[in-house]
This record gives sequence, structure tokens and C-alpha cells, in this order.
Amino acid sequence: MADTFDAVRRAVGCQSAVLENGLTVLVRPMPGYSSTYALYGTRFGSVDLDFEVEGKTVHLPAGTAHFLEHKMFESEEGDAFARFGATGASANAYTSFDKTCYLFSATDKVDENLDILLSMVNEPYFTPATIQKEQGIIGQEIKMYEDSPDWRVMTALFGCLYQEHPIRHDIAGTVESIAQITPEMLYDCCRAFYNPANMVLAVAGNVTLEQVLAACKRAKLPVCPGSVRRLEADEPAAIAAPKARFSMQVAKPCLGVGFKEAPRRGVKFEVICDMLTEVICGGMTPLYRTLYDQNLVNPGFDGEFLALDGLCCFLFTGETDQPEKVREMLLAEIRRLRAEGVDEELFTLCKNQLYGEMVQDLESTESAASLLAGSFLRGCQPGEELAALASVTKQDLDDALQTMLRDERCATVVIDPAAAGEKEELV
Repeated sequence: MADTFDAVRRAVGCQSAVLENGLTVLVRPMPGYSSTYALYGTRFGSVDLDFEVEGKTVHLPAGTAHFLEHKMFESEEGDAFARFGATGASANAYTSFDKTCYLFSATDKVDENLDILLSMVNEPYFTPATIQKEQGIIGQEIKMYEDSPDWRVMTALFGCLYQEHPIRHDIAGTVESIAQITPEMLYDCCRAFYNPANMVLAVAGNVTLEQVLAACKRAKLPVCPGSVRRLEADEPAAIAAPKARFSMQVAKPCLGVGFKEAPRRGVKFEVICDMLTEVICGGMTPLYRTLYDQNLVNPGFDGEFLALDGLCCFLFTGETDQPEKVREMLLAEIRRLRAEGVDEELFTLCKNQLYGEMVQDLESTESAASLLAGSFLRGCQPGEELAALASVTKQDLDDALQTMLRDERCATVVIDPAAAGEKEELV
């Protein structure tokens, strides 16, 4: 296993350094590539609502991490998007359940763009006036999410599976929750989570480690004393509700089937769970072919696995005119696999497919930088996921099926098409 991991790290081609202030810098030089992609990330996401920092207990309204992401682009000197645009770079940011990342892609002036990226994240600027303005902008974004059936299926599943975990709240929050955000809250978040020791700078492309370290030196990143302590919710083992059903303006019904698992982390465990979704309903499986050939689901029907602190779950979602039938076929296939075991040939095909996808990601500057940053933010080493995949056996999947994806921890969500002009209706 150690030899495999060392070989994978060499294939990833990652160079790294940890600065005096604790910032982890990961660089994958890709000579000959015309572009460079940089990602500056922190372990702070939408589920981080309650924590202690410098002896102070902080309780945040839902949507604060996403709101802060938006505000980081503003400063007394102006909008960082305009500064990136002046160099010809393309910049963006995103917030997920457990992280916030700021990024740019550029073919020129990489040093200047690194300076902009590091300064905007480490020099926050908030006032009541700018916060009030942003509340209106994000309020419109929230309404957009509310009109997305895919997103609504997922959030409804979380609401059914979890009783206390903050994943029940939308990443962007609600219009009411973000109205409670103050400058003091945002500064508390910066002190707690925008500490360099909690962050990673990952860069891939036409760049060197020395070049990135020079940018960090120019930025004069602070040394932040102390650390944050997250206050986790006490989540019961039982699901909150077995089902939810409501109507929206959709062309055909949307189905979501979720399974709540005991919280657990670990790279190999997560790879096993990802593979389970592939052998259950991936494109090469008997179940998927049957569903697709009988026109029961659209091509986008698939499964995914999510692991966060205090949370593990499987989600299977897609469009179908017969949600009850598809749900029963999915549960029946899981029971069959549990009783008969995973087909050896299917296991090999799915494993090779995942391996190919991971290796292919290394050839893209965006995917390579995202892989490096994602490894750090999940608490593992670059290339560790590839090494873990190499060690996974069919028996690992068979063993996992004996304890996971049980009917008693299952919840179902259905969105029915609403008639024209009909308001959303819960059932």
C-alpha cells in the first residue's frame, strides 16, 4: 500500500510547502500548458453555524458562509472582479456544505492575479450599508434555487433524513435568515475560519512552487493565534421523516431516495461508498439499463455519496413518470446485491472507470488544482484517493452492503408537476 501511494504521489506531481503561519501551499507545475488555475480554500461551509473562537461562542444564521463568500470580493479599493478582469483573468468562488473556495484562471499575469486573490481574502471589508445591499442580491439567488427541482429534491431529502444536523438548511439560507447577518458576525467568521492554518492555496498549470511562495511572501499573510472549535449538533440515529411530496412547475415527476448512515470519515471508506453508487445504478449496471430501456428514467438518473462531520448519506435522484415503481426497483436491486454480492466483472469495470476519471482529471489545470485543494480540505494527502481506490476489493463492497443502505434508514421525496398557475403544494 505504501509503495502504491508513493507511486500515485509521483504521478500527481504535487509540490508542497507549509508556511510559518500554517498555510498549506500545493502546486502542480504543468510546463507547456497555456493556462494557470489557482484555488484558495478554507474549511468553512454552510453547516458551520455554531462555534467558539477566542473564548466567544458564535451562532450564525443559515447562509452566512455563502454570504461571506460574496462579500469577500468587495474592498475599500473596489470590486475584485474588476481587478481580475483588468488582467484578463476569469475569477469565481463557491460555497459548499463544508468549504468555501475562491479561484481564478489566467493565461497571463499570474503573479498579479495571485496578489489579487491573496489580498481580497485576507483583507475583509464589511459595513452595514454593503451588507444590506448584498442581502437584496442574494435574496434573488435564493429564489432561483427555490425554482430548481434538482436542488429542491436534495434539500427535501436532507430534511427527511436529518433531525438536527445543519445540512437541513439551504447553503444560501433564506431571505429571513440572511437578514440577520451583521458585520460583527462576518468578522467572527474570518477570525475563526479564514486563519491561514485552516486554509489551502492550490495552483496548477504554467507556474512554479517558488513563484507561488513569492506571492505568499508579498501578501504578508498574518499569523493567527488560537483555533476554532466547532459545536456539533446531537443528531439522532433515526431519520426525521420517511417521505415528503410536493408540487412544482416541472415537466415530469422528480424522485429522490436517500439513506442515512452512521457518521464516518476516511478516504477508503468514501471511495467504497462512491463505488457502491456505481455498482447499484451506474451506467453499466443491469438496473440502469432496465430503467433506461423501459423509459422509466431520464439519462441523468444516478446516485451519490456525501460524508461530512457528523453525517454520511446516499442520495439517488432523477426524473421519472413512475416514481413509486422506480423506488421499488432501486430498493430491490440493493437487496439483491446484498444477498448475491457484487458481480466481479461489474466491479472491475466500475473500478477501472473511476480510476480513468481520476487520472484524466490530472490533465486539466482546473481539475488538478481542485483535486489538490479538495484533498487538503478533506484532511487527506494529494493522491491518497487514487491509492485508496487501488486497494478496494469486491469483498469491501460486499461487506459494506451488509450494514448500509437499509430500508429502515431510507427516505423518499417526490416532486409532482403542478398545473399551470397552481401554487406549490405540500402533500
